[in-house]
Amino acid sequence: MRDMVGSDLKAIRGRLLSFVSEPAGPGDRSSYCFIEDGIVVVRDGRIDAVGEASELAPALPPGTAVDHHPDGLIVPGFIDTHIHFPQTQVIASYGAQLLEWLNKYTFVEEQRFADAGHAERNAVFFMDELLRNGTTTAVVYATVHPGSVEAFFAESERRGTGMIAGKVMMDRNAPPGLRDTAQSGYDESRTLIERWHGKGRQRYAVTPRFAITSTEEQLEAAGALNRENPGVYMQTHLSENLREIETVRQLFPDARHYTDVYDRYGLLGERSLFGHCIHLDDDEVRRLSDSKSVAVFCPTSNLFIGSGLFDLKRLSGGADPVRVSLATDVGGGTSYSMLRTAAEGYKVLQLGGQNLPALSAFHMMTRGNALALGMGGSIGTIEPGCFADLVVLDARATPAMAHRMETIEGDLDEELFVLMTLGDDRAVRETYVQGRASK
Repeated sequence: MRDMVGSDLKAIRGRLLSFVSEPAGPGDRSSYCFIEDGIVVVRDGRIDAVGEASELAPALPPGTAVDHHPDGLIVPGFIDTHIHFPQTQVIASYGAQLLEWLNKYTFVEEQRFADAGHAERNAVFFMDELLRNGTTTAVVYATVHPGSVEAFFAESERRGTGMIAGKVMMDRNAPPGLRDTAQSGYDESRTLIERWHGKGRQRYAVTPRFAITSTEEQLEAAGALNRENPGVYMQTHLSENLREIETVRQLFPDARHYTDVYDRYGLLGERSLFGHCIHLDDDEVRRLSDSKSVAVFCPTSNLFIGSGLFDLKRLSGGADPVRVSLATDVGGGTSYSMLRTAAEGYKVLQLGGQNLPALSAFHMMTRGNALALGMGGSIGTIEPGCFADLVVLDARATPAMAHRMETIEGDLDEELFVLMTLGDDRAVRETYVQGRASK
């Protein structure tokens, strides 16, 4: 450890789990580092040292604050790669598939975000929910209103979290209160990029909602924003619903397929995240693979809205592998919890004759999603230099979990599977952002 004098220093002690590679399957002990009694030393918001408590504790300066979680499992903060901040009061809306759901519920609610006070109140609630569920970084959709982005980033900056977000661009097929124009969408997005991208831990995502709500002129403007602002992200939706796909085909008759609509405007790439990606043909998979774009697996929303089943094996394990991340997709998704999301992902894959081992799920929620965002070495692992964004988990948080854990003795894989299958916000004992407890 370096000299501690004059630094903002603390330590967090407990059972530590962090991944070093993608697990090859259940029981892959080479994929992670596990310390039964470890210490994370935090200096000025970042991890300064990690190791056995027996070695690090004696070296701590006298009076160093130590948060001790003797039976807690400490993992990197969860990362959610697709979630809608304006949909906190849309979640659990009954009985509709995608396009009807948008018009009946989502677009009605999102119009309320024209009011700055409403946006600010919802930003506070949204951040509270993320942190209560152990999520310390998220890729976030705001509304068409620039003020919604301002409210969200301001709240994230206040809490010290690292977020990626953007103003939705929509210039057709939406209510007048939710439409911009190709030019205003470009201008407002550019202003937000200048104000927020790279400010502290905040990052911007160019955000055309999906092809149905953007004209060709607006998609060209989105591509221009990407080209003109290296380092920004791009997020949108792709091939979620069969009726959606048919509508895109009608709106863009010259495109080879849905993915081609985005491709022709320069929206594919290493920092491009495409929510859902359920109904893709082989050429679309190849193009996503070649461009290193990210397909975002959103299991709870795919089930709730009845969109279809994600094919992880085809996308990540085929001849043209596509980078894949995991996300809640609130409010089509039904839980802010990445644990609940992983549990539904397991069930989705089971229906397709596939599997999601607990090690793989926890890797996706942490290091895997960090790599998908190009943020490996900054978040997603417990190692020196990373932000000290951590979650303390309790596999005995509920009576049912405690009862199940009576049969598990020292088997980390089984403990993780209990957390992922039975866990939710109640299993999150504490969330740390830059080493500060935030729950």
